[in-house]
Amino acid sequence: MIDNLKKILNEDQDPKAIEKITAKLENLLMSNEEVGYIAVQKKPAVTIFPDSIVVTNKRIILCKPKNLGLSMEFIDYDWDDISGSFVKEGILGADFTFTTNSDLTHTVDYLPKNQARKLYTYAKEQLDLLKNPKLTTPIVEEVKTETPVQEVVEEMQTEEVTHFAELMPTPNDVIRDTEVEASISEEKGLAQLTQDELFAKLQNYKKLLDNGLILQGEYDRLKSEILKFL
Repeated sequence: MIDNLKKILNEDQDPKAIEKITAKLENLLMSNEEVGYIAVQKKPAVTIFPDSIVVTNKRIILCKPKNLGLSMEFIDYDWDDISGSFVKEGILGADFTFTTNSDLTHTVDYLPKNQARKLYTYAKEQLDLLKNPKLTTPIVEEVKTETPVQEVVEEMQTEEVTHFAELMPTPNDVIRDTEVEASISEEKGLAQLTQDELFAKLQNYKKLLDNGLILQGEYDRLKSEILKFL
């Protein structure tokens, strides 16, 4: 399991804590359950047994060492039970808080800021998927209803469209070149942003998606571009 988690772990996480958590998780994960991220406390004073929080595609798991690290207490909440998640950054780190539908509030403090941000982003995505499971369905139906109309137009104007394309082949080339240049320019711009600015940019794109101002496909493309630099 550790090999599979290397892509989501970073240098701020305590290797010993991660080793203990992953060893326990092997027997706790359900069928088709995958770990999305693990965040570990990093208090100002030396903490031998820090608390950790694990997010999967099915739930949030709080991991609290007990009996001087000889045992560990696991408390989990399904995404169906989560009503919201929050991050509050301070001088010495960040607090990740989530609330349940029964008005319970849980906070894991003293998390490194970059871990708290990734934790929040993953949690937000899971909650959005839960609230909007059929977000792309209307778009697919609209395309299907328009398809017969497009086919009729093409059959009636086949010769005209063909001759027009032969006379003016350059506009498509110009559009492709413009898209390539815009993509290169955008990538150069993202490379110059800080981690905080990239995270804020990702949140803004998510708000646009939630308000219906951009489509899911466009959001996925923008998100993948930003994640390259996080």
